[in-house]
Amino acid sequence: MKKYHVDLTAAERDELLRLSRNGKTSGRKLTRARILLKADEQLADEEIAEAVGTSVATIERTRQRFVEEGLEALSERPRLGARPKLTAKEAAHVIAVACSPAPGGRKRWTLRLLADRAVELGLCSEFSHESVRRLLKKMSSNPGSTSSGVFRK
Repeated sequence: MKKYHVDLTAAERDELLRLSRNGKTSGRKLTRARILLKADEQLADEEIAEAVGTSVATIERTRQRFVEEGLEALSERPRLGARPKLTAKEAAHVIAVACSPAPGGRKRWTLRLLADRAVELGLCSEFSHESVRRLLKKMSSNPGSTSSGVFRK
C-alpha cells in the first residue's frame, strides 16, 4: 500500500505538462515532473521507474515531497557543503605570500611551503597543499611560470 498518493489538480497537471514540453527545464526537474504525471495515472512505482528510467526510491521520495510541499517538490533543495577554510581576506593574504620572495635557501614557493606558512600565520588550523593549488588556480596565479604567453622563449 502506498503511503503518499499523488492526485494532481488540473492546474498542477497543466504546469507539469508545460514544464515537460518546455525544453528549458533541468533534467532533475523534468524527471520529477514526469514521475508525478505517471503517478497521477495510478501506475505502480516499478512501472514508473521503468518508464522514467530512475529508481523506485526516487519515485517514493518524489511522491512524499509532492504531498508535503506541492509543486515546490520539483525544485532543488539547497545542498550543504564544507565551509571554506579561508575567508576572502585570508585567501588574498596567501596569494600575497605566494607573490613575495621565496624563503631563504629556496628558489620559489612550493605548494607545501605555502600551506605550512598559512598555518604558521594562524590563518587556519590546517591547510593542505592541494587547497593552495586550487586557490592559486582559481586566481589564475602561477608564480613559478617564467612566461605568461603561449610561446616559449
